[in-house]
Amino acid sequence: MALQTEITRFNDNVLLKYLIYNSIFTSLPFATIKQTGVLLPLFDAICKKGFSDGLNPTEIVTQFYTKYVENTSEDEQTALLFRFVQYIERQVVLFDAIEEAAFPIINNVEGIGTLRNSKEKAVSQALLKELQTHLQKSKVRIVLTAHPTQFYPSEVLSIITDLSASIENKNLVRTKKLLAQLGKTPFFKKEKPSPFDEAVSLIWYLETVFYHAIANIYQYISEEIFDGESIDNPIIEIGFWPGGDRDGNPFVTTEITLQVAYKLRQALLRNYYKDLRKLKRRLTFKEVFNTMTSLERTLYKATLNPEKQPDFTPESLIASLIKIRRIIVKKHQSLFIEELDDLIHKIRIFGFHFASLDIRQDSRVHEKVFAKLLETFPSLVPKDFSELTDIAKLEALSNSKQKIDLSICKDAMLVRTIESMRAIKTIQRRNGEKGANRYVISNTQNALHIMQVFTMFKLSVFQNRMPIDIIPLFETVADLENAGTVMRELYTNKTYKKHLKQRGNKQYVMLGFSDGTKDGGYLMANWGIYLAKENLTKVARENGIKVVFFDGRGGPPARGGGKTHQFYASFGDSIEHDEIQLTVQGQTISSHYGSLASAQYNIEQLISAGIDNDIFYNTANELSLENRRVMNDLAKLSYDAYSAFKKHSKFLPYLEKMSTLKYYGKTNIGSRPSKRNQNDELVFSALRAIPFVGSWSQLKQNVPGFYGVGTAIKKYEDANEFNKIKQLYKVSDFFKALIENSMMSLEKSFFELTAYMEEDQEFGAFWQLIHKEYLLTKRLLLKLSGQKELMENYPSSSASIAIREGIVLPLLTIQQYALQQIQKIKKSDKIDVKLLATYEKLVVRSLYGNINASRNSA
Repeated sequence: MALQTEITRFNDNVLLKYLIYNSIFTSLPFATIKQTGVLLPLFDAICKKGFSDGLNPTEIVTQFYTKYVENTSEDEQTALLFRFVQYIERQVVLFDAIEEAAFPIINNVEGIGTLRNSKEKAVSQALLKELQTHLQKSKVRIVLTAHPTQFYPSEVLSIITDLSASIENKNLVRTKKLLAQLGKTPFFKKEKPSPFDEAVSLIWYLETVFYHAIANIYQYISEEIFDGESIDNPIIEIGFWPGGDRDGNPFVTTEITLQVAYKLRQALLRNYYKDLRKLKRRLTFKEVFNTMTSLERTLYKATLNPEKQPDFTPESLIASLIKIRRIIVKKHQSLFIEELDDLIHKIRIFGFHFASLDIRQDSRVHEKVFAKLLETFPSLVPKDFSELTDIAKLEALSNSKQKIDLSICKDAMLVRTIESMRAIKTIQRRNGEKGANRYVISNTQNALHIMQVFTMFKLSVFQNRMPIDIIPLFETVADLENAGTVMRELYTNKTYKKHLKQRGNKQYVMLGFSDGTKDGGYLMANWGIYLAKENLTKVARENGIKVVFFDGRGGPPARGGGKTHQFYASFGDSIEHDEIQLTVQGQTISSHYGSLASAQYNIEQLISAGIDNDIFYNTANELSLENRRVMNDLAKLSYDAYSAFKKHSKFLPYLEKMSTLKYYGKTNIGSRPSKRNQNDELVFSALRAIPFVGSWSQLKQNVPGFYGVGTAIKKYEDANEFNKIKQLYKVSDFFKALIENSMMSLEKSFFELTAYMEEDQEFGAFWQLIHKEYLLTKRLLLKLSGQKELMENYPSSSASIAIREGIVLPLLTIQQYALQQIQKIKKSDKIDVKLLATYEKLVVRSLYGNINASRNSA
């Protein structure tokens, strides 16, 4: 039997099943579902033909009303649109579940990028020892964030998991029941979630997916690569931001932080308890069973009240289990040793913390707080502190020894900041040092921003050894260029250097793709981060420091997302790459780590990217001086084009009036406000990357993922030097990954949706400017890659995008129709407040389905 192609496997196991199960969903015996399910395909057909014929969303909706629901009231027609939105949301969930069930079939889970493939390559090239050495020192750290790009409540997540399993097992009766449950389960959140709610939602993934997937990977490495020997290195770590990310979120309090840390420990111990009980049913042997019973009781008590079990630690639990292991090996023929080893591995990996809770705050907040601190404790620094040079200020702060008495501090923000720092010490006492040992400083611009935080920790939390890593986050183009200078100043400070020595001479540095793209455009942000990593590596090595990069990536290519493992496999020796650390958020968590199979596959892809970069790296991929010159030029050209676009007088008004930007804050997806300033005026610097990128995605224009790329490449085409770009594309995996991810942004664009804006008196010329760059970039990227269609090399991904975009087309049509009606109402002499509120609610409701269908829209 011939092997099926990837697209055939996709069509047979995803597309066909979706059509079948969607028809079952349509036929459910609920009046609203059945009626909606009959009318929606008719509306979908009118949408497709309407856009093909050049109609605008209002004309399409009106045509549908006239043809199919003419004898209904305006209220009934609007109610039908709301039902369409609700139905489409559930179609997206159904498609998610089917695609998840088919994941091991569509993807080659033992092929390129997997650990099995890496091992086979290493063995064939006599590099097994090198592979073992790499795995003993390397790490992958996946940091889950609570950023508002995902809205599924936990009950819907459970349905997706159960539905996926039912479809995979071909259980039609159960699938039909789950579809009925899906039809009756509410999606919409009437209130914003608290940071604790966000944490609980993500802990669901830790308990049901990561706990098992990471243990499976560790077990494979131990048995297949290290021949059964244990490994001191955990290899995979999980970071956690919900409840600790205070940047721009006034709802994250110290109390919330401590509650989340407690919940993480409790969830983990609950998983250990379940595993121990299962294991106890097998280990019924003499000298073992009673010990297991005692451990079970202790673990149960620790789950309920960890404060009453201070001597119960991961080390003590492992010691007890190893004692049991010795007895089983010696007296019971190693029966069920694999199951016991699995639990021991899990405890070694997760300790009692499950995930490390990072604390984050903006440097601008720290500056205000530190000013208040000096007002309260003026003797902290010399009297002439404000007149000192920056280097002298660093020296003065690092030498300060006065202890801070929080009881005499009156400023509320100062007290909250110090309390958040002290919470780290409390968490470390309860969950272990890994429970919380990182503090991230957003918007880091100079060395003083880092030293201010270091000083506050030193004087108010930890007096001697400081078991915490202070992590600067560089985001804008200017800050990325200056990052090396900032860190060099820190490395030459004796007190800070002593602190780094206590931390293993390791400095973590975070680089922000989201705000980098928002600030400088797609090519400049990615190239700027590449250059910053090279410079930071060079500076660190000169000072005997190992720098570890922590990438702040979002879902779409515009925010550092897309096929990220390709980027990590493309770095050479000029960039430190022993560890891969990145943020994962929203739909990317559910799409990449929503099931055991997908999580294991995507984690292995990241581990293998590090392996490829370290022991299989092809030096031919290194950028020559000429290719660097071309890359620099492309980045500058695209930056200039994007900057001019950003400065256009209609840039902010277009987002404010023609997009869904101002509706993001009303979605109740996340606890964090959608912009940093809380006044009515829209200021670009205060605009967060997620609603910024997400609004372009809702418009199906995806500007941040391509704008300026076409303009930059066209310069070379016009100068008859296109071969230089082709050569760069041929030899550089980094550049190729950039281009392929930009193609994804183009593939998810659909300008027919907003073509009506071309005739708009105020914004017509601006829409044409965007569309022209889109067409130019698409043409040149196809020419560069030699492809006839976008994403031609990734047929199943392209097909998945096409189906998802098709599912949400009616929803997007409704959204644009509602936005057109809102504009019409606002321009009328007498505003109908009730009707305006209805259409605004329709816009908000339409956001959800598109966000989840796109999977990496924001």
